Amino acid sequence: MSIKNLLIPFNLVFFILAGLSSPLSSQDQGSLFPVEHHELQNGLQVILSEDYSVPVVSVVIAYQVGSIHEKPGKSGIAYLLENLMFQGSENVGPMQHINFIHRMGGNLNAVTTEDQTLFYQKVPSNQLAPVLWLEADRMKSLKITSSKVKKAKTALIQEIQQRKNKDPYLESSLYFDRLLYPHFIYHHPIFGNESSIREITPGDVKEFYSSYYTPNNAVLCIVGHINKKKSMEMVKKYFGTIPKGKEIPSMALRNFSLEEQTTRTVENPLASSPGFYLGYRLPSPYSDYYYPLKIIEYILIKGDSSRLHERLIKKEHIATHLHGEIEKKKNLAAFKIFVLTNNQITRKMSRKAIFSEINKLKSTAISEDELRKAKNLLRRNYTYQYSSTLNKAIFLSEKFLERKKLNFQVELEKYLSVTPNQITRIMNKYFGPHYFLLNVNIK
Repeated sequence: MSIKNLLIPFNLVFFILAGLSSPLSSQDQGSLFPVEHHELQNGLQVILSEDYSVPVVSVVIAYQVGSIHEKPGKSGIAYLLENLMFQGSENVGPMQHINFIHRMGGNLNAVTTEDQTLFYQKVPSNQLAPVLWLEADRMKSLKITSSKVKKAKTALIQEIQQRKNKDPYLESSLYFDRLLYPHFIYHHPIFGNESSIREITPGDVKEFYSSYYTPNNAVLCIVGHINKKKSMEMVKKYFGTIPKGKEIPSMALRNFSLEEQTTRTVENPLASSPGFYLGYRLPSPYSDYYYPLKIIEYILIKGDSSRLHERLIKKEHIATHLHGEIEKKKNLAAFKIFVLTNNQITRKMSRKAIFSEINKLKSTAISEDELRKAKNLLRRNYTYQYSSTLNKAIFLSEKFLERKKLNFQVELEKYLSVTPNQITRIMNKYFGPHYFLLNVNIK
């Protein structure tokens, strides 16, 4: 399921600055909108935010689990379980959860990432109670049977085949990930692979569910036209009796050297154009280095007016497709670029142009005007994340699971305070000769 289907069009409403009514820690300084935090005795984290702009309420239940928690030979189990969560629980039949939400006049979806699984719905504000009941029922009593698991596995294998047919560069992108992240927990795809999915048993699914789909591994976020006191009464009524799960042990995370360089070439029989992947390993996304790095992402690659889009696509016409971003995988981050060209000559020219723009940013301080433009685009995209009740509920859930606090006002200010000198310094520190390059040839 995809998060993109439910995003509300961006608007330029800016919310009134308000302090957290129940601070998560002494470091939380404030919020761009009212936020209240609670914790139930079973460990469930609850975030409430009033928004009376429209008579709707958005509910997100987010579990801190994803593909990074899978074991070798069991890849795809997190994504598989996301789909099984709609196949019935003690009091709800298969697909009835979806039918109930649609009958309320609402919509819903789910998404699995490397380390999070989110279920969310937006309904009229008077339908909060049944939504909470539905989510609580499948948190405590999901029915996992052999027939359901078999059916879900078949559907997932078909989906993987469809992904491969739709994206001829999928296999090469997965190969590039294995170069960049040489450890299973980071480089295997979220949707898994056919051989591993076939080996998943109902017992594996039950164990994964009982380990991670617990109140003490989840955050419930409610945003919209609500009464906070009554909302908390409902939360306690439906979720308060669910037993706390076992403590989840800390993961054995890995770090990789930032001073490695690898160049490889693969033949792709499905590719219609030659291309390449370029990647730089970066420091932890939880370090202060991440703020100037994010601005660099906008300067180089984000938006049609970014340096690489301007040069490769608009001016020199040497690339037919260009995409890039800073990718976060738990404690790791990497700057990744994917380029398609018409032939081997323009591919070489495109690589040369990218390195040229990187070197310019290393040697010449960015102008205040260009820096301001990058920051404005970042701020627009950042505020879009809470431009509706649904976007806001997803945003708050993800931010809490990521950092266990909601100091996003401070986070935004750190992005906007980045200086030209910081840009130059970070470019020279992390965009040197140590990069990963994968050329993709037409076979």
